[in-house]
Amino acid sequence: MPQRTHKVPELIDPQTLHSTDGQEAWRVLGIMAEFQIAADQLAGVLPAVSMFGSARIGPDHHYYATARAIARKLSDAGFSVISGGGPGLMQAANQGAYEGRSPAVGLNIILPNEQSGNRYQDISLSFSYFFARKMMFARFASAYVVLPGGYGTLDELSECLTLVQTGKGHRIPIILVGARFWGGLLDWMRDRQVGEGMISAADIGLMKVIDEPDAVVEAIFQFYETRGFQPSREVREKMLNL
Repeated sequence: MPQRTHKVPELIDPQTLHSTDGQEAWRVLGIMAEFQIAADQLAGVLPAVSMFGSARIGPDHHYYATARAIARKLSDAGFSVISGGGPGLMQAANQGAYEGRSPAVGLNIILPNEQSGNRYQDISLSFSYFFARKMMFARFASAYVVLPGGYGTLDELSECLTLVQTGKGHRIPIILVGARFWGGLLDWMRDRQVGEGMISAADIGLMKVIDEPDAVVEAIFQFYETRGFQPSREVREKMLNL
């Protein structure tokens, strides 16, 4: 058996194991504060729907009009709408909710060269840490509405699917808007992921593809018709242990 020429300890700077500058401790406190502030601010927004989509879509695009219409109908139906707080379809979601009767919530991320918050936010929170922000999207969502988007949108969709599939999160409606946009991805998932045994066919059923705004709202109400929007004790425990 060949001998390793390098040992792991030799690759570690011993000074990093005994740092006394306290930076990590302060970072942990900052993360804790971010979680606590966000949880307190969002405690009263339930039921809420988290909406995702591309930041690169302008107000003249039909995706923007669709996102705005869905958010307005959700808001008038009594749902707070939570988006990323930025431009594009995040703004469309906030704008639609802002024009309705329920709160428009923006979970903004602080980036070096990007994202200024849109002006359609009744509740606006800023996060330094992506994972703290993602936790709030999941923790306070009674449903996910996922519009066409890029890596960030796929990340949020994958996060929710993983939580539900593994039982770490509770089952919620996960609605993909845009059959033409999502069709190729779903075909690939059936062909490759299901076909090669990496997920089950039932896992595809965690998502629904719906294009009409009225049908999106109806699907969410149908899901909760017999279970109610208030989370059970078991669900609350799950969300506290994500």
